[in-house]
Amino acid sequence: MSEHEFDVVVIGMGPGGEHVANELAKAGLAVAGVEERLVGGECPYFGCVPSKMMIRAGDLLAEGRRIPGMAGQSAISPYWEPVATRIAAEATDHWDDTVAADRFTGVGGTLFRGRGRIEGPGKVSVGADLLRARRGIIINCGTEPAIPPVPGLAATPFWTNREIVQAEKVPSSLIVLGGGAIGVELAQVFARFGTDVTVVEAMSRLLPMDEPEASTMLEDVFRREGIAVHTGVAAARVAHNKGKFEVMLADGNQLQAERLLVATGRKTDLAALGLSAIGLDESARAIAVDGHMHAAPGIWAIGDVVGHGAFTHMSMYHAGIVIADILGRPHHGAEFHAVPRVTFTDPEIGAVGSTEAQAREERGAVQVGVSQISSSARGWIHKAGNDGFIKLVADGDRGMLVGATSAGPTGGEVLSMLTLAVHAQLPVQRLREMIYAYPTFHRAVEDALAQLS
Repeated sequence: MSEHEFDVVVIGMGPGGEHVANELAKAGLAVAGVEERLVGGECPYFGCVPSKMMIRAGDLLAEGRRIPGMAGQSAISPYWEPVATRIAAEATDHWDDTVAADRFTGVGGTLFRGRGRIEGPGKVSVGADLLRARRGIIINCGTEPAIPPVPGLAATPFWTNREIVQAEKVPSSLIVLGGGAIGVELAQVFARFGTDVTVVEAMSRLLPMDEPEASTMLEDVFRREGIAVHTGVAAARVAHNKGKFEVMLADGNQLQAERLLVATGRKTDLAALGLSAIGLDESARAIAVDGHMHAAPGIWAIGDVVGHGAFTHMSMYHAGIVIADILGRPHHGAEFHAVPRVTFTDPEIGAVGSTEAQAREERGAVQVGVSQISSSARGWIHKAGNDGFIKLVADGDRGMLVGATSAGPTGGEVLSMLTLAVHAQLPVQRLREMIYAYPTFHRAVEDALAQLS
C-alpha cells in the first residue's frame, strides 16, 4: 500500500466532516478527507436543499389555490420542469461535487476518493492507500436509506430520497412507504403537483416521533388535500409489473401506483468502518461519545452515527465542538436536551426537547399547555392555511420548559424562541413576563403559557 501521513483524517465529507476538514486545514493542519460519494454529503445533493426547493414550489401552488375568497380568483397549472431544472442547476450542480472538492483542496486539504476503513489506532485505509493520522481520526460516515426486508421489494425499481429528487417528471401516482419526515414532505409535494399519493406507515400514526397532536393535524390536512393515509399497517409484499408497482398490505388491501418511494428511515454500517480495530462495538446502532465527541483515544465521531438526530444542524454542531477540541479553543461541550427538528410540510411542524410522553416517563410533575394558531389574531387574519398549534411541556417541579412543538404556517421559525427557552432552561415565569409582538404567529406561545397546568 502507498502510505501517507497527516495530522487528521476525516472519514466522510458530509456537512460536518467537510466543515471540520476545511477549518482544520485553514488552521494549518495537514488534513486528509475521505469520501466515497460526493463531498458535501446527502444534504446538498439528495436531502435538505433539493427537497426544500421542491417544497417551496409545492407551497407556492397551495398559496395560489388559497386566493379565492381572500384576494380574487386563481387558476393554477402545476409545471414540474422549472423545479427539476432549478434542483439540477442551482442546488446540486448536476450532482457534481467539483466546487466542494476544490474548496477543500484549495485550503490545503488532500482528498481521497473511496471508502475509508480504520485499520488500527491512527490508521485508515482507502483502497490501495494507507493514511496515518498523527492527531487522530474523525468519523462522519453518515447514513444510507434503510430498505425494509419486504418480500419482492429489492427486485423492483423503487425510489429513495436520492432518486426522487432527480425526477424529471411527475408520476401519475405514488405510494410512499414511511410516514416520517421525509415521507410526508415528499408526499405532499407530489400531491400538490397532481400526483395521486398514498402514504403507508407501519406505526399507528404519521410522524410517530412527534406529539400526537401533530400527527392528527397532518393526517387531517392530508385528507383535505386528497392524500390517502394508511397507518398501523405494514407492506407485506411488493411487485412491479408492466410499469406499475403493486403493494399488498398486511391487512389485505392492495395498492397500485406508477412509482414507489421508500422512506422508512436511515441506517449506518459501523462494521464496514472497522471499528473493532480500535475497540469499539461494530454491532451498536450508534457510536457513543463524550461531551467533546470523543469515541476513543484519538477518535472523534460526529453526525448521524452519534445517534442524537440525523440532521445537518446536528452534524455542524458536533463539528464545531471537535474543531474547538483539536485547536484548543474554549467550548461548553455537547448538550442534547434541546435538539430542534422541523418537518417542512405545510403547515411546518417544529419540535424541540421532550414530548409530553417522554417527559411523563422521565420526570415527576409535568405541565402541558396548548393553544391553537387559528384562535390567535395572526391565525384569524391569515385564515386560509392557518392549521397549527403551540404545545408546551414543562417540568412542574423545576418550573421550566423541557419540550415544545410549534406547528403552523411558520412553525419552524417560531420554534427558534422555544429552542432558546429549552436550551437555556429559562423559567416559565420569565417567559410569561416577556413582551410578545402583536399580531405575530409567535404570540400564540403566550396563549399556550397561560394554559400550562
